[in-house]
Amino acid sequence: MTMIEDLDDTVAAAAFRRLVHHLRHRSDAQNVDLMGLAGFCRNCLGDWVSEASGGELDKEAGRALVYGMPYAQWKAEHQTAATPEQIARMQESVAKNA
Repeated sequence: MTMIEDLDDTVAAAAFRRLVHHLRHRSDAQNVDLMGLAGFCRNCLGDWVSEASGGELDKEAGRALVYGMPYAQWKAEHQTAATPEQIARMQESVAKNA
């Protein structure tokens, strides 16, 4: 089995960029649904970028990189109110992250 740490950084960067472009294109995929299915969302990915930057990017900048715009703007343009069912799925899924 190949260890993820052995993956070439160029390949990893290309895959990351493709993921970000895909998430930007699929604004219909709500963060709460991503959290409910996979336990992470665009905000998480932006926060991970911030953490990986070693202090060069704060969370707001990391999220803007993922969203392609400030988070507040994306939220106003694309985010819908979460239903109680979506929140319950998200809470159950996030609990698996521990």
